[in-house]
Amino acid sequence: MEIQAIKQRFGIIGNSPLLDRAIDVARQVAPTEITVLIYGESGTGKEVFPKIIHHLSSRKHGPYIAVNCGAIPEGTIDSELFGHEKGSFTGAHDSRKGYFEVVNKGTIFLDEVADLPLFTQVKLLRVLESGEFMKVGSSVSQKTDVRVVGATNVSIPDAIRNNRFREDLYYRLNTVPIYIPPLRERKEDIVLLFRKFASDFAEKYRMPSLQLDSEAQKILENYRWPGNVRQLKNITEQISIIENSREVNAETLTKYLPQINNSELPVLFKGELGSAEISERDIMYKFLFDMKKDLNDLKKLVFDIIDQNSTGDEIRKGDKQKLKKIYEKFETVNNNEPKIAIHSDSNEHLNEPIEDTEVIEESLSLTKKEETLIRKALTKYKGKRKFAAKELGISERTLYRKIKDYKLE
Repeated sequence: MEIQAIKQRFGIIGNSPLLDRAIDVARQVAPTEITVLIYGESGTGKEVFPKIIHHLSSRKHGPYIAVNCGAIPEGTIDSELFGHEKGSFTGAHDSRKGYFEVVNKGTIFLDEVADLPLFTQVKLLRVLESGEFMKVGSSVSQKTDVRVVGATNVSIPDAIRNNRFREDLYYRLNTVPIYIPPLRERKEDIVLLFRKFASDFAEKYRMPSLQLDSEAQKILENYRWPGNVRQLKNITEQISIIENSREVNAETLTKYLPQINNSELPVLFKGELGSAEISERDIMYKFLFDMKKDLNDLKKLVFDIIDQNSTGDEIRKGDKQKLKKIYEKFETVNNNEPKIAIHSDSNEHLNEPIEDTEVIEESLSLTKKEETLIRKALTKYKGKRKFAAKELGISERTLYRKIKDYKLE
């Protein structure tokens, strides 16, 4: 089947060479039994490619199932994938077939495969190598004939270095990698996608379709689109419903494009796909580097105070404001932790002797900072872990474990 025919059959919009390359690789690998790993950012449409592979393969008449590994609790994922025997754990009132048994002779798509627990990864590796698995609570090995297609939006090599993913499983899954480009690498497709979504929503809500002027088109093409195609679709729907005018100009469009890097927490931005995943350690390092810079600025100001006291000059107002700003920044870190304290008996001048300026070294404990950031994120989102985890740049499962470790429940 030609690439254009595949696009029409599966509703793929775009003419980007990177997109065409991904479709071509999926088309070529489909007739084989090779395991495929699809990687790309969240919202790029990775879920379409396992369907292409399945429907162009000899298994097209067999079952197909998509499993979101990140959405299944760690305690039940083995049961979901491999099944369980009656009485194998509390609540197991009957035996149950797992996905690998149900999808025999078909294809199973493991989305967010990097979120699988390490113990489950061992079982998955056995299925890939020998086609064998055991149900939870059983000692009898069963055979299955299933093709596995995995997908991830994180850097698995990074997860391997952090001991969160098995290297042997990675090489077994990554026999043929397929890269799905983010929307910012498909600039020529952005306006096409907007028009397609606008047309669909016009038909759905029985209203005229949106039209973009030239300035609005440029803004669409130059925006970073961290949420990729999913974000573009959502914004198109918002504008279709809320705006009365069907002509979308730059001013109207800008209102619906959230600004990037507006987080108050020191979370690093995920770069282009293929760069290292943001880890909890990266968050701490970023925080400490910022603190070190502020401490160096403070040290310089203190030396200025010494020089000015020796000549009897007053501290410049700009230096006083900068000193106060640094102090307030440290004050907001954690009201219960040691911080830099600056005492002055005058509101107009800071020309008291240097002995009266007390500097208490701040704790640089990574564990303490991590606990503080998690506590602040949970407070900000009123205990909603999903949003707090997104703010911190970690998975919800990792956040849940950290909450238990620090007894923040």
